[in-house]
Amino acid sequence: MTMRTPRRTPEQLAEDLLGRKFDELDAEEQRVLGRVASGALIGPDADEVAAGEISFGDRLADRVAAVGGSWAFIISFALVLFAWMAINGRLIEALGLRPFDPFPFIFLNLMLSTLAAVQAPLIMMSQNRQAYKDRITARHDYEVNLRTQLEILRLHRRFDYLMEYLETRGSAANGEEN
Repeated sequence: MTMRTPRRTPEQLAEDLLGRKFDELDAEEQRVLGRVASGALIGPDADEVAAGEISFGDRLADRVAAVGGSWAFIISFALVLFAWMAINGRLIEALGLRPFDPFPFIFLNLMLSTLAAVQAPLIMMSQNRQAYKDRITARHDYEVNLRTQLEILRLHRRFDYLMEYLETRGSAANGEEN
């Protein structure tokens, strides 16, 4: 005799496992119950979803944020600034040459302001994309946790059913012996 339980509908699962009507659940719970009832696998992870929707601008923003937020960038940029100041400062005057951006380095300030004005929005775009990926990850984690909880409840119910069946069968067998 096989002990196969029939496949349940999302509505039945909601009442059996959660003790609530399907219509009372939020959209995320309804979607998860639908997937559990159908036996569907969990969808792709956040990186796969985000990678499918990435544009050239998004890739550029991520690259700028990765480079601009690194120690290599900070150190190399500091070296460029010190070289700029050395070339355009007293050193170049000591050699008898005329600096192309004399102190107070107005052209350097203009370039730094332009860099900051362009780099800041690109970094913010990258942070927004990361926040989007984090939201997808959170939804994915929630679904995994809810599905796990539902599957544990289903297994617990099946185990209870099996124990009842075995106890009933054992009682019947003991009753026949007497």
